[in-house]
Amino acid sequence: MTPRPHVLVVGAGPTGLALALQAQAHGAHVRVVERRPSVFRPSRALIVHPRTLEVLRPLGVVDDLLARADTAPAAQLHLGRRVVPVRLGRIDLPDTAYPHLTLLRQADVEAVLDRALGERGVQVQRGTELIGISDGGGVGAHVMLHGPDGSERGWYRWVAGCDGADSTVRRVAGIGWYGAGYHPEIVLADLELDGDLAPGVAHVVAGRRGLLFVFALGECATWRLLATRPCTDPALAFGQPGPPVDRSELQHLLDEAGLPARIRGVGWSSRVRVQHRLAATYRRGPLFLAGDAAHTHSPAAAQGMNTGIQDAANLGWKLALAAASTTPEELLDSYDRERRPVARHVLALTHLVFWAEASANPLASFVRGTLAPLAAPAVPVALRRRWPLTEIVRLLARFGENYRRSPISVEAAAAHTGGPRSGDRLPDATVTAGGRDVRLHELIARPGLHVLLSGDLPVPDAPVAAPPVHVHRLTRAPWTGALVVRPDGHIGYRGAPDIALRRWLGRVGAPVASTSEE
Repeated sequence: MTPRPHVLVVGAGPTGLALALQAQAHGAHVRVVERRPSVFRPSRALIVHPRTLEVLRPLGVVDDLLARADTAPAAQLHLGRRVVPVRLGRIDLPDTAYPHLTLLRQADVEAVLDRALGERGVQVQRGTELIGISDGGGVGAHVMLHGPDGSERGWYRWVAGCDGADSTVRRVAGIGWYGAGYHPEIVLADLELDGDLAPGVAHVVAGRRGLLFVFALGECATWRLLATRPCTDPALAFGQPGPPVDRSELQHLLDEAGLPARIRGVGWSSRVRVQHRLAATYRRGPLFLAGDAAHTHSPAAAQGMNTGIQDAANLGWKLALAAASTTPEELLDSYDRERRPVARHVLALTHLVFWAEASANPLASFVRGTLAPLAAPAVPVALRRRWPLTEIVRLLARFGENYRRSPISVEAAAAHTGGPRSGDRLPDATVTAGGRDVRLHELIARPGLHVLLSGDLPVPDAPVAAPPVHVHRLTRAPWTGALVVRPDGHIGYRGAPDIALRRWLGRVGAPVASTSEE
């Protein structure tokens, strides 16, 4: 019997909580520490993409997330003197169970994930800080923590650094942190407003000096303001909440944007310097990085929280199953091989979008201040065609990302026709299983590996190790052959349920009994 690995997760933001849930669901002993003593902090992320909901679905938290969310948000685009109303309801995305934009505060995401962990017996230890890591004799790491009851030392097989852009795990591991800062800064505030702003609507203003957003998603007041402007304090640390913003400065931002609103009260405010950086590697021995500790960028395109949660979905099951793998180093190294290329794509996208949103460059200012108002009449027409918004959401949700070059993506194409390739995300579709029509993502909506057999193929041998392997026989499917879906919703194996599949299961920590064929 393979012992359950002990995993220390440093950081209880969305990435750390999701990683802990994924690792625990696949058999790991998990401990989560968070240096912040308080649960609450104002949200800096407000959108959850469909792909993020997909990877969280097997962990049983999506219904609670959607209960707190707005899945049909309304917006008003203020483009010069024109105001364009937009209703962002259902989107033409037939291959997902979540064909919509989801407005949801980061604080709500953290609350749902935290509660789910607690229900599984894992309590986040707040006010507990990582202060040192030393070599564990070639296996694992000795960790020094300091908490409310003093200092303690412990051994962990794996340490996951989900502790933000100023990550202690990354610093202790000596991992390079490459990139640069932006000149514009972000202003955040929760406000009570008087005036003629349509209630319950997101207001988006494009101006020559930058963008301004006002959402009815405040936490310390009704409205959340997010605006870009030139940096006011170059000495401010990147990524950390800065000092409060004077009320007169906040009112000036609203006036400059032309919004008919007067500030009646300020619940909270801050300025944040943003940067774009990427870790040189996501792994050094038993130490791993995920979320903002591995990559950080501007909030443009709402990628930060979503990319971090998808990192967590990729890494959590690998940490849990590596001890039973026949090739554990290959399995663990696949995390960096798969997720760093995604981060590079995200950095390129957010860099371009943030330049368009906030740059003082004359071309960017001209686009925001002159071309955008001229294009305003075309916006409703474009949205009625639906495909532009659909393609934008597909891009932002990262549906097209694949791990085809991963060492654990195995393709036996001769035994398989049609359907997604190994390494691809499994698209949702209607299939027939057990005499009923069912959606694929419903079939795989529980932790574990899922073997999808089309037709009368033989059932593979049962795994010897503990991770759940679910076998689903499909009498109608858009492919022939066998697919194995990983816990993060990507195809790991495509081929026949034969010796090659048994070997693949062993590589990912679900070995089967030896047979004479081997």
